[in-house]
Amino acid sequence: MKSLLALAAVVALALPAAAAPVRHRAHATHRVAPAARDWTKVVVATPEGGFRMGNPAAKVKLVEYGSLSCPYCRKFDLEGVPTLRDRYVKSGQVSWEYRTYLNHPTDPAVASLAHCLGPARFFPVAEQLYATQQQWYGKLVAYPQQQFQHLQELPVTQRNAAIARITGLDKFFEQHGMPSSKVQACLSDRAVLNKLAAIVDLANKDGITGTPNFMINGRMLPDVADWSVLEPQLREAIR
Repeated sequence: MKSLLALAAVVALALPAAAAPVRHRAHATHRVAPAARDWTKVVVATPEGGFRMGNPAAKVKLVEYGSLSCPYCRKFDLEGVPTLRDRYVKSGQVSWEYRTYLNHPTDPAVASLAHCLGPARFFPVAEQLYATQQQWYGKLVAYPQQQFQHLQELPVTQRNAAIARITGLDKFFEQHGMPSSKVQACLSDRAVLNKLAAIVDLANKDGITGTPNFMINGRMLPDVADWSVLEPQLREAIR
């Protein structure tokens, strides 16, 4: 620093007295680029009955038919969803719509409760449901077979309430901010059940026979259930 100051002084002394006045340069304005939008914060309900996270104008539109009780869907959620969400959806390249499919005895109850939460809370709670799936679903597996057969004979709303109680799903949703009265109201809501049935009808028209199942831009992806298989197809579609 001292040598630079000395050099500046020498240069100043060497300038002739009649040197042109120094013009002061305007300070450069440093423009800060706006932060990129986080599209994972944009979640809406879709006309098809699902919940979509991401840029509605994304080049790649991914649809997942999944069951919250399905162990293969749980595997996809654990292995693929963090990258799907944080790399592809967050940047706006991919939108991700999740449509609940009824594939297991617990699905009508758990899907009803998840839908009653609404778009903003659906994905975080679904992640927690997958993380704890073996615990709550395991309670139904351990339930005495004879009593389980009795459950199957109950009207659907009563059966849903009983399954939620046996598995602890009622308490799970209470712990995630849903009052007990709303839990019970949701489990007996015929409109919610009709909505879930409409998703299943749509899935059947799309040729869905199991979960998880995926579509990219309306094109069905047969035999794709693992993230390691799905991700290359997403990258190809983004190009």
